Amino acid sequence: MFGIENYLGFVLAAILLNLTPGTDSMYIITRSVSQGQAAGVYSVLGITTGALVHTLFAALGLSVLLANSPTAFMLVKYIGASYLCYLGFKMLTSKNSNSIANHLSKAQNVTNQKAVDGWKIYQQGVLTNVFNPKVALFFLAFFPQFIDASYAYGMLSFLILGLTFATTGFIWCTCLALLAARFSTRLRENPSIETMLNRISGMVFIGLGIKLLTEKA
Repeated sequence: MFGIENYLGFVLAAILLNLTPGTDSMYIITRSVSQGQAAGVYSVLGITTGALVHTLFAALGLSVLLANSPTAFMLVKYIGASYLCYLGFKMLTSKNSNSIANHLSKAQNVTNQKAVDGWKIYQQGVLTNVFNPKVALFFLAFFPQFIDASYAYGMLSFLILGLTFATTGFIWCTCLALLAARFSTRLRENPSIETMLNRISGMVFIGLGIKLLTEKA
């Protein structure tokens, strides 16, 4: 159907791949632990959107550029690694958000502040995923195994598989974010521990950036 072969096998493989710890999982867990449930969910939405962007790139054939051009691959990799390190640095140098002064200054505009923060975290999740060339190359290598090469509308097949992969990933990552946030709720109630969690999270982000920087195509 729609040029897809062994769709059930694809779904099972997608679930197993989602369960495998990776950069996205670490990013979501770190956000959830350091900033809470809402931040984790916004991160999941951002990562899922990034996966859909990669699906569109793969369907349009843009991922082939990354596969065949070392310069393009390196450029995207450097941008992604730099962005992760930037986020890590921001968390390392951020001030404690639980201070009384901060709460008093934000008390009159809590709803709007949450919306702005959520949008910011969502954007960061999208950029973190989109600027990881490994994801683009993975889609390009994995999806065609389940697509009939003779099917005239291969782009449609890519989109369906991409939506399926994004859906399974969204479900798993949401569970991951909620569990991580629940585990760390009591810890974050203590200002000094929240500061420590932010510092640890910052180091994790920088570590992820360095890891991406050292990976090869």
